[in-house]
Amino acid sequence: MSAPSPRIAVYSGTFDPLTLGHEDVVRRAAGLFDEVIVAVAAAHHKRTLFTLAERLDMVSEAAQRMPGRVRALRFDGLIMDFCREQGAQAVVRGIRNITDFDYEAQMAAMNRKLHPGVETVFLLPQAELQCISSTLVREIAKLGGDVSAMVNPSVAVRLNPPPLQA
Repeated sequence: MSAPSPRIAVYSGTFDPLTLGHEDVVRRAAGLFDEVIVAVAAAHHKRTLFTLAERLDMVSEAAQRMPGRVRALRFDGLIMDFCREQGAQAVVRGIRNITDFDYEAQMAAMNRKLHPGVETVFLLPQAELQCISSTLVREIAKLGGDVSAMVNPSVAVRLNPPPLQA
């Protein structure tokens, strides 16, 4: 009798930057699946604050602190094609509110049409993290605000680097 195939989930996004909410969703997914692949989108259609390499680094650093097997990979194109390439059985999506749910439910239905063998799993971050979005974190950091309660310390430093010493 052969061993069962590992249960692989993909959690995709631009992660510009990676937030504590993202990390919470990855941690929760790692408890449900044998492996979680955090698929960092090349995001050609978006103007990102961080390069793809920087975003992959942020996710890889966080993955080292996660329980279970978590790894970061870049992806480009359709997430269902990426899932097929990786042998994933599920896509994990973090939802913070009803607006996220409406959008994600539409995406899940379309993804099921593209690849019926991949399930979509919705996970809610902890209540205190549900107000955090990468967009808001970028804006707060740009205006000099404190984002230390929204991202891990290594990401906070990338957002607000210390001033250079003269």
